[in-house]
Amino acid sequence: MERHLNAFPWAARRCARRSMATSPPNVVVFAASDPTSGAGLQADLLTLAALGCHALTVVTALTAQDTHGVRAVQPVDAAWVEEQARAVLQEFPVAAFKIGVLATAANAMIVARILATYPDAPVILDPVLASGRGDSLAADSVVAALRAELLPRTTVLTPNSLEARRLAGDAPQADLARCAQRLVQLGARFVLVTGTHEATTEVTNTLYGETGVVRADRWARLPGSYHGSGCTLASAIAAQLAQGRQVADAVHVAQAYTWDSLRAAFRPASGQWIPNRLAGPRGPAR
Repeated sequence: MERHLNAFPWAARRCARRSMATSPPNVVVFAASDPTSGAGLQADLLTLAALGCHALTVVTALTAQDTHGVRAVQPVDAAWVEEQARAVLQEFPVAAFKIGVLATAANAMIVARILATYPDAPVILDPVLASGRGDSLAADSVVAALRAELLPRTTVLTPNSLEARRLAGDAPQADLARCAQRLVQLGARFVLVTGTHEATTEVTNTLYGETGVVRADRWARLPGSYHGSGCTLASAIAAQLAQGRQVADAVHVAQAYTWDSLRAAFRPASGQWIPNRLAGPRGPAR
């Protein structure tokens, strides 16, 4: 086929144009690798593919973990993070960025520097500060770098209630609306605070913006404990924004997809359940 097209350069150009026209939107993911594929980079890849996007994956850390918790984290050197990112960014157009575990303050600063050259691309930041079991995934230096370097470049921040309070620098029982307001003041355009860690019958996820509450969505609380639910939600939001949805609509559609993935979750081992990211509608959301 390649030899045939080389003989007819106009045919090669036409095939290239057709390929670009039908290519799914590209989403650059900065995240840690999870060997269980329940969370992290692998969860992002599955979610984005299921929702009609192509993931360009930049590994920020290697982890040794199972569905119970994280045993060890090996950060990738910041120079290697930048090398990976520059390699794909020099070739691919980018529709959105999704950021998960960065592991070090140096990695956070490198990512911020890269994002500065893409001011129009939406950025979804999932500030994974601990595993579901409570294993720390972000030292205080990383939290400080997230605040100073990345929040001012974030379109949608997706903390759970524990992460929102820590990022905002507030007490563990601080009012979440006040925490969200603080995070907006630090630079995030929108903050989606998820309520899975709150002692409520339903899970309430609230999207805040500069003027306060943008929308609040309530979901039936499912009985399981899930590995990678936050990664799924943040990547689903990235997929919706990459396909052109407005933020409030993208957040709602992504929540519905995530809830369906959790409802169809499976438990392949002895720990947490893994969201079934292929259970819902495939391809671009309508």
